[in-house]
Amino acid sequence: MVSGAGSNMQALLDASRDPAFGAQIVAVGADRDGTRGLEIAREAGIPTFVEKLGDYPTREVWDRALTTAVTTFSPDLVVLAGFLKLVGPEFLGAFPGRVINTHNALLPSFPGIHGPADALAYGVKITGASLFIVDPGVDTGAILAQVTCPVLDDDDEACLLDRIKSVERDQLVDVVGAMARQGWWMDGRRAGLC
Repeated sequence: MVSGAGSNMQALLDASRDPAFGAQIVAVGADRDGTRGLEIAREAGIPTFVEKLGDYPTREVWDRALTTAVTTFSPDLVVLAGFLKLVGPEFLGAFPGRVINTHNALLPSFPGIHGPADALAYGVKITGASLFIVDPGVDTGAILAQVTCPVLDDDDEACLLDRIKSVERDQLVDVVGAMARQGWWMDGRRAGLC
């Protein structure tokens, strides 16, 4: 699932070209038309779909439509990396323990959309990225993996975000490949690779 440029999806697509990676992208969905992520998927011959929240009378009806659209492709894993909408209970119920997302901070610190800015404002010396199994909360799911990067004295938000995105993308590719090859487990707040 993408909402913008699709850089995480592109990294997964590149990795999936190697059969040893173990995972294939079966479809790419978005919450808006005209994203670069959709364009990349179409150029690669991957089926795409768009489910815009504004096209539905309520969030619940949108969640149901999104669930139906994704279910059509029978994914083993749903990756929301770069998808900027919260999915609802029906969606999560259709894919229990199989929806993952990335976050540009070391959860549980700095949840929400301003992770790098919050890390800078707080003055931390290390931040990073978290990969987690999505639950009904905001960035509160069981953490699968985390990777760190330094916060430098002269960092601004854009510079720090670029550094985080680099390690976040590498982590996403590594962990999705391992999930496909080895499997994963979740027990309450804990999760990991088999």
